[in-house]
Amino acid sequence: MDGAVPAPADHIADLADFITASPSSYHAAAEVARRLDLAGFTRLDEAAGWESTGRCYVVRDGAVVAWVRPATAGPITPFRIIGAHTDSPGFKLKPRPTLTAHGWLQAGVEVYGGPLLNSWLDRELELAGRLVDRDGREHLVRTGPFLRIPQLAIHLDRSVNDKGVTLDQQRHTAPVFGVGDHGDILERLAAGAGLVAEDVAGYDVLTADTQEPRRFGLDDSLFAAGRMDNLVSVHAGVVALVDAPDDAAHVSVLAAFDHEELGSESRSGASGPLLDGVLTRVSGGTAEEVRRAYAGSWCVSADTGHGIHPNYPERHDPANHPVLGAGPLLKINAKQRYATDAHGAALWARACERAGVPWQEFVSNNAVPCGSTIGPLTATRLGIRTVDVGVPLLSMHSARELAHVNDPAALTAAVRAFLAGA
Repeated sequence: MDGAVPAPADHIADLADFITASPSSYHAAAEVARRLDLAGFTRLDEAAGWESTGRCYVVRDGAVVAWVRPATAGPITPFRIIGAHTDSPGFKLKPRPTLTAHGWLQAGVEVYGGPLLNSWLDRELELAGRLVDRDGREHLVRTGPFLRIPQLAIHLDRSVNDKGVTLDQQRHTAPVFGVGDHGDILERLAAGAGLVAEDVAGYDVLTADTQEPRRFGLDDSLFAAGRMDNLVSVHAGVVALVDAPDDAAHVSVLAAFDHEELGSESRSGASGPLLDGVLTRVSGGTAEEVRRAYAGSWCVSADTGHGIHPNYPERHDPANHPVLGAGPLLKINAKQRYATDAHGAALWARACERAGVPWQEFVSNNAVPCGSTIGPLTATRLGIRTVDVGVPLLSMHSARELAHVNDPAALTAAVRAFLAGA
């Protein structure tokens, strides 16, 4: 086998640490950078000249692109890319974020991505992200448990269990963080960076659930955590890239983008220029040579997918029932919401076989359209052949998602085999 399957217990514990360290995309990028530094990678400045042979990476906002370029690589050496994203659905702090209403202190927030809104009710939330001071310096901050979106008591809505919870995104999602009229969110965030509120010139701050990742169930085989979509794939990519060979016939790459949950249209998203710009500089070739390198390249777009839900089987394809614990998914869609084609399916089968892990196919019920990933965007922008894969989940886009402990380790083993040349 090209790379042994990580021990699931050890791997899931490390994944839990990674998720805990990554309450925002900016923290996730910093945690990726920290791990790469420990593994001997060199951080490069996009504004400087590069000597890009070896193990290097760049950080742009909440995104990271890292690579292992063999000394023998030339301008037409192809790339093998693991693509993922660092952001997750939730709520983003608005300008003038401190609100008062009926004796309560509340936070002004805006919905970020497509969260399952009701799953965020009655949870202790934190604020996490970055502050930029008046001198342009960036500071990562997180508050720990600070906010809660309280649900209306059943006594005040007797029919809630019959009609379900319906939340107005403006009126019903403002979290509380205190009572009275003395308290300021920016003061709390600034204090965490050693600043005062007047020093803060800008911020990108989001909510995150503070409950720790946890194993449970029969034989502790189930794993619950926030932000597994898509930190589970970022984590797999980091582990695999650190183990990538230095003498491969390709350049191994991890591209962890931001803003996928919003459509990826940003300077650090998959629809932006980040990956193309980095790969062009790593290649060092002419425009024609870079295109030749792309023609021989592959991207594995790793994002989470849907395992069959036992209470809603009718929402799934009748013939394809991916099960948690039965291996990572090969994601297929006729409308190219996933970029997998026949060659991609064959590549993924080889990678899983060489890693010694099972895999399963996912396709949507025709009446239940699927989401999309960075895969089709990468294939469209760069012309690089792409295959979409991922760990099966239940409760995707919930504040707390559900996986099987074996699947993240299996995904990591498969992408490690992919980077080894499977």
